[in-house]
Amino acid sequence: MQNEIDKALEVLEKGGSILYPTDTIWGVGCDATNEDAITKIFKIKKRAENKSLISLVANKEQLKNLIGNIPNIDITSSPTTIIYPSAIGLNKNLLADNGSAAIRIVQDEFCQRLITKFGKAIVSSSANISGKPSPKNFSEISTEIKSSVDYIVNLRHNELMIMPSKILIINENGNITKIR
Repeated sequence: MQNEIDKALEVLEKGGSILYPTDTIWGVGCDATNEDAITKIFKIKKRAENKSLISLVANKEQLKNLIGNIPNIDITSSPTTIIYPSAIGLNKNLLADNGSAAIRIVQDEFCQRLITKFGKAIVSSSANISGKPSPKNFSEISTEIKSSVDYIVNLRHNELMIMPSKILIINENGNITKIR
């Protein structure tokens, strides 16, 4: 695993894109602060740039640096993506028009170690062309996606991955709504 962390880290630090397993599904990702790298993710996925992407952090400390106060809800016992009303430290093209940002504390050991070593959030978007079904395992990821990224993490290629995260939204007034 350490070798894969080192290789993925090298790519992220150079502004590249990776195809990697997360705690939910296979994702394509990059440095969540690098505008050019994020633009490349939108192109890889053929996704409209007005649709925001999720960012992953390794722990509550990284989350707090992005959003300030962490809400008093369970965000670590199961994969839970939260749309926060505002965030700092992420590139502007990860924010929705209203300034909100979707962020998840990742549960996967590889992702946690990679993001901790990287020291900042990374983008996570399902490894599919927008509008197509999300792949349930590595073999279902299209050749188009695989050939478009700068590095493919060589872990968990045989695992079935079908658990999408819960998605919650925190409104300006602090109310929480479950989306998925």
